[in-house]
Amino acid sequence: MVRVLNVGIIGTGGILWAYADGCRQFDILNVAACADVDRQRAEVKATEFKIPRVLTVDELLTDPSIDLVINLTPPKAHAQVALAAIAAGKHVYNEKPLGITRAEGQAILKAADAASIRVGAAPDTFLGGGLQTARKLIDDGWIGQPVVATAFVAGRGPEGWHPNPDFFYQKGGGPLFDMGPYYITALLHLLGPVRRVTASAQKSFAERIAASEGNRGRRIPVEVPTHVAGVLDFTNGVVATLIASFDVWSNNLPRIEIYGSEGSISVPDPNGFGGEVKVRRAGQDQWLSVPLTHDPTVQRGIGPADMAYAIQSGRPHRASGELAYHALDIMEAMEEASLNNQHIFLQSTAQQPAPLPLGLMKGMLDA
Repeated sequence: MVRVLNVGIIGTGGILWAYADGCRQFDILNVAACADVDRQRAEVKATEFKIPRVLTVDELLTDPSIDLVINLTPPKAHAQVALAAIAAGKHVYNEKPLGITRAEGQAILKAADAASIRVGAAPDTFLGGGLQTARKLIDDGWIGQPVVATAFVAGRGPEGWHPNPDFFYQKGGGPLFDMGPYYITALLHLLGPVRRVTASAQKSFAERIAASEGNRGRRIPVEVPTHVAGVLDFTNGVVATLIASFDVWSNNLPRIEIYGSEGSISVPDPNGFGGEVKVRRAGQDQWLSVPLTHDPTVQRGIGPADMAYAIQSGRPHRASGELAYHALDIMEAMEEASLNNQHIFLQSTAQQPAPLPLGLMKGMLDA
């Protein structure tokens, strides 16, 4: 028997739907309340997604019935809200990134450790069927020893469609901090921790022109690099190339590929939970699609659910604060490497998350 954890969501922006629906796939989570600095928006969203209570942020944090806070605020507020939740004795799960600086990430982990509180963080897409299948293939030796990896996230940026695109071009945004966590976390899940990075980064244009409804023609100052090309040296010897860009109109690049001593694997979009996994082994003349070994229909919410199981069983949770901090450390080191013309040896590491067991019943994460 497991105890149901009551979830309070802080921040009712565009990603709320995914967590409200995703958490409800797991009986261990009950979405009990939400809060936002914009009370009217919270009321509208609570009605839309059938969240029973709307509270102020302070009310949610002091409510003794709330066990777990899911922090969906903008990146600049992640650390402030997480620290407040920890101080209130709540477990906390942050949207990505964990914080916008190493200092913020360290403060969160230190406070949580002192309070014996669990911290988790997005992305949890690596727990979906696509990336779990890729992990099993690598672990089972289908491509032999992994040697080299590539990862590409390349698009034009969100100003053409997003209703509030400004924060994407502020500290904590840009292609590296916005989309990079999906790709870096996927690589950490598949290959383990990184020991050294280098990169080149540039801010290609000083301004962006918004094109979404209500913003058309508005100029957005750009504060962060919009194209980052990096090299990640993994502890196990794999050398990975990562490109994250908001400067590309179109491309024909793979998402992630890993090349081993006995073959290659093509990994689906790490911003999703499913997708096609393809393998081409040495001597084969074509790529073969591999049936998924795990559920591809899960949504955001599987990370908090896994953490809820782990809280009760005492095992490590997979989308952990330490994993998110290692990803944050990598991203900040990449920017520093470009600025200072150097390789940077990372001070952090993280345990490679355990793969999900095979044969789990739908809605459950422990056998």
